[in-house]
Amino acid sequence: MHNHKVKVLHLIKSLGRGGAEMLLPETLKVHDRDQFDFHFAYFLPWKDQMVPAIEEQGARAVCFKANNNLQMFQRVGDISRYVKEHQIDVIHSHLPWAGVIARLVGKKTGVPVVYTEHNKWERYNKITYWLNKFSFGWQNAAVAVSDDVQKSIRKNAGTKFRELALPAMQGTRINGKAQQPYLLNILNGVNTVHFDRDEQAGLQIRQQLGIPINAHVIGTVSVFRFQKRLDVWMEIAAAILKRIPEAHFILVGDGPLKEELLAKRKALGIEERLHMPGLKTDVKPYFSMMDIYMMSSIFEGLPIALLEAMSCSCAVISTKAGGVGEVVEHGKSGLLCEVDNYTKLIDYGVQLIQNQEQCVALAAGARKRVQADFSINKMAKQLEDLYLYLKKERENTK
Repeated sequence: MHNHKVKVLHLIKSLGRGGAEMLLPETLKVHDRDQFDFHFAYFLPWKDQMVPAIEEQGARAVCFKANNNLQMFQRVGDISRYVKEHQIDVIHSHLPWAGVIARLVGKKTGVPVVYTEHNKWERYNKITYWLNKFSFGWQNAAVAVSDDVQKSIRKNAGTKFRELALPAMQGTRINGKAQQPYLLNILNGVNTVHFDRDEQAGLQIRQQLGIPINAHVIGTVSVFRFQKRLDVWMEIAAAILKRIPEAHFILVGDGPLKEELLAKRKALGIEERLHMPGLKTDVKPYFSMMDIYMMSSIFEGLPIALLEAMSCSCAVISTKAGGVGEVVEHGKSGLLCEVDNYTKLIDYGVQLIQNQEQCVALAAGARKRVQADFSINKMAKQLEDLYLYLKKERENTK
């Protein structure tokens, strides 16, 4: 029998530098390419930073140009044609707008649709929320990246779900028409082989930024968006500096709030101590120069940058936003506080700088935690099982 590969089309609004977007080329590296063939489709032509990383690995990236959410709907016909021409077996969409488009394409083509929910529904604006809710029952499977996200789906989606345990092929009776979508957790993963602390690279960054070798560095890698509360992050940094003036801070990234944050840094008078090197393609050297990774987010799904920092042996201090509390075990791999009690991070920062032994222990615990439960290989394998199952289910319903 001719064994043709399972063809999967990933559909996402942009291939810029967000967490969900950066996960795609990373997962591609560890997928079984003898068995699977991957295509990537996106809409915003100016957000294409991940395209080279995808194409380098021999996968195809195609842009269905749209300048806004409404124009994405006009591309449903084009995407459906692409799906038919390339004999796509499964469409895997990410984030709500691409999710809605994928469901429409699925309706037109009969190809199974998987949707990964990266955020909690409570955080979506009204239009996004209702479109997602209205169309949620039209797909074959919904994947939640954390327990917190799954709870949010169950509470808001307004549809019933079927349960599916992976690997699903063994002993599961694949039945006829799918009435309700499956709902399952597949936790975000990180490439723990690549994201391993590189002391040399870390030292080079310190030299470039003029940070002494023995100075303690607290940092974060983030998109400059409201949910990250980076203004609060800066206030916490300023408060720690009042108690430990020789500490340094680093904020890696860019985003809509950049000008506000630069002004805030100036107003706090911490320009000498808070480094903002901008957006970086290779973040590993930056994780490698941080002792402590600090997050003050108000909400999260399951942040990829956090997993990468932990994989690079950074001790974590963070608010317990979203999936953060599922990853970081308080006292073992980091120190956590409630979202509203973020000033606690000041004490945690001071505590870890003054107690080197605890800081080192938490850093080792962080790497161990990610290696055990959040490896990208585990995530890729679970997705492959799901793709195979949905392809088989479709064949049995024909």
